[in-house]
Amino acid sequence: MSNQVSSDTQPTKETQVPRSICLLRLSAIGDVCHAVAAVQAIQKRWPQTTITWVIGKVEYQLLKGLVGVEFVIFDKRAGLKGYSDLRTQMKGRRFDILLHMQVALRASLATLCIKAKQVWGFDRSRAKEAQWLFTNQKIKSQNEPHVADGFMGFAKAVGVADEAPLEWNMPIEGPDLDWQKQQLAPLGKYIVISPAASKAERNWLPERYAAFANHANSRGFSVVICGGPTDMEKQLAADISKNCHFDPVNLVAKTSLKQLLAVLKQACMLLAPDSGPAHMAVTVNTPVIGLYAHSNPQRTGPYAYLDYVVSCYEDLLQQQTGQSIQNNRWGKRVKGTNLMQLIETNDVINTFDRLVSDFNLLESVARS
Repeated sequence: MSNQVSSDTQPTKETQVPRSICLLRLSAIGDVCHAVAAVQAIQKRWPQTTITWVIGKVEYQLLKGLVGVEFVIFDKRAGLKGYSDLRTQMKGRRFDILLHMQVALRASLATLCIKAKQVWGFDRSRAKEAQWLFTNQKIKSQNEPHVADGFMGFAKAVGVADEAPLEWNMPIEGPDLDWQKQQLAPLGKYIVISPAASKAERNWLPERYAAFANHANSRGFSVVICGGPTDMEKQLAADISKNCHFDPVNLVAKTSLKQLLAVLKQACMLLAPDSGPAHMAVTVNTPVIGLYAHSNPQRTGPYAYLDYVVSCYEDLLQQQTGQSIQNNRWGKRVKGTNLMQLIETNDVINTFDRLVSDFNLLESVARS
């Protein structure tokens, strides 16, 4: 471990064209999606640099096949064996740069299995859980960044100064696109509702999802509901369908992550709370309406579509802390179990109608 602090360190001549870079970001789905943009910016700048990504098992299922990236899977559920396996896989290897993009202590411990000349971490204010002890270089501090911009700070720190908009080129293979066509081609143009977040308290109400679906269907769009295999997600989808005036297509627990990415890629838009699918949709240029109450959408919202977020976060933050968002810690969460019910159906429907107009989606439906 090292506690050298260098928050404004500039890339040296040695690191301007590194031979090898290792990136450590294990989870979660949304965060690894954000990190892809930084990786691909580095690849664009230094196409000859080899890139190795230490990643979680689930997240690898989404990103496998990413061009030019070697993945090393770290199984966090394996306990000490996970670290032993990682050390074995990294034996005899030494990287020019390690980008330590995760502040969780278990991720910091994993860096001890990876040898690198430079180990870059967040600036001291963001290096939670003592991440700063495991790095010898610090990226520059940023003023109220989105998570994706925070990760891009690593690329800039090591010499990728490109100020172009963030871009993603996600690996979607033929079989997954073929599966999407087989399942959904008869629908024509469709929208997707991915209603469940990782915690039930961050889910919108099923009857309001249904009211939104009814409105979208009345305007000529088919509706697809997506989600994972948990009982909560299955029940939520069933409750939404029960309140619909038509039969939405229920793909909950029926897609792999790659198949879900293909479904999102071909969709006209996505409605979702703060969850992985919202960020997956961004990477394939599908517009997103994000529903936010507990977390700051300016930090964790759908990156390219923040203008279409429907949020009560700022009002709740003011109520709970007595201070505005500007006077609170950036990214501070608000607490409560029924906060999402403060998001009104009409506000979401009005946002949908604005998005439909802005992206000419009705014209697309008419041509289909």
